[in-house]
Amino acid sequence: MKFSPRVSSSRRKSRKAHFTASSSERRIIMSSSLSSELRNKYNVRSVPIRKDDEVQVVRGTYKGREGKVVQVYRRKWVIHIERITREKVNGATVNVGVHPSKVVITKLKLDKDRKALLDRKAKGRAADKGKGKYTEDTAQPMQDVD
Repeated sequence: MKFSPRVSSSRRKSRKAHFTASSSERRIIMSSSLSSELRNKYNVRSVPIRKDDEVQVVRGTYKGREGKVVQVYRRKWVIHIERITREKVNGATVNVGVHPSKVVITKLKLDKDRKALLDRKAKGRAADKGKGKYTEDTAQPMQDVD
């Protein structure tokens, strides 16, 4: 259901926006979920993936495999993980691309910018926590309105 009149719900326009997205927009689209331990620790659900994060594949042929992210290949919408490779006919080994939505981050590479991002996202989630919730204290005065 469409809520904002300024946003198109057209399939054609959505696909065009996705496939012609700039590198900075692709960074946001190529986000991965955090593991349940990290999710509880930072109070954040997902973050854009980056080079030295450690991930676990949760879908597809390589399900259950873990490794460090070697490369985030934004042009192809994939990430390359340390030990997920295959052998070509000529004997050369190549990395196999995995979409970031199919992995879960188990260990973050933290620097000051990443910490700031986590704090900012956690603060936003904390503000939404109490939104729309009714407690006994707020519900009681409403019964006396009649």
